[in-house]
Amino acid sequence: MDRIPAHIAIIMDGNGRWAKRRHLPRVAGHKQGMQTVKKVAIAASDLGVKVLSLYAFSTENWKRPAAEVNYLMQLPIRFFSTFVPDLVKHNVRVMVMGDTSRLPKATQKAVNDAIKDTANCDGMVLNFALNYGGRDEITRAVKQIATKVAAGQLKPDEITEQTISDHLMSAPLGKLADPDLLIRTSGEERISNFMLWQIGYSELVFVNEHWPDFNGDSLKRAIREFQGRHRRFGGLVNQ
Repeated sequence: MDRIPAHIAIIMDGNGRWAKRRHLPRVAGHKQGMQTVKKVAIAASDLGVKVLSLYAFSTENWKRPAAEVNYLMQLPIRFFSTFVPDLVKHNVRVMVMGDTSRLPKATQKAVNDAIKDTANCDGMVLNFALNYGGRDEITRAVKQIATKVAAGQLKPDEITEQTISDHLMSAPLGKLADPDLLIRTSGEERISNFMLWQIGYSELVFVNEHWPDFNGDSLKRAIREFQGRHRRFGGLVNQ
């Protein structure tokens, strides 16, 4: 328990395939996946995880069929309308990173209300990536830094790695911005444009379970795998 990763990030993959195996529409997988989010969030909080980042909707997901996208846009509304009291009970604070301005107004309201309703919680941060893409995030950061340079507020040789980190969407997480552990479900072994800067030294764990089948025990198994690894961060001393 003294080696629980402070920040866990999860690429929640496999909802559609889970549904297909059961001869159900893809949206049934997304609905079940929403229940998994609830279970895993509470499990992570109980284990002492400080930040749980979930890849909920990417900048590329707009390419999916309109009906599926519309359903996905409804999920935050349904999720927060039923789960915020439990989040408050477990002292969990909601945070969102991504360009939420493109989300439907009702979805934006549900997200903003959840952030407001959990603002006083000082336990685990449940960080949703909504309309988020790692390349988009870095591009926005570069533009912000370039604007400061053009305005004479910053010199090019003053730009450091910390400067870039401070302009990313994860900046509000401070020292916890970089995940210790990244999990991807459903057997796929790729990053899919998620937190590209932040996972530079994250431990990656790929599991075969589809997201709807993932649970608290699955999380513990991934954490045990993380704990069996030696993190040297480019050096020679195990950490």
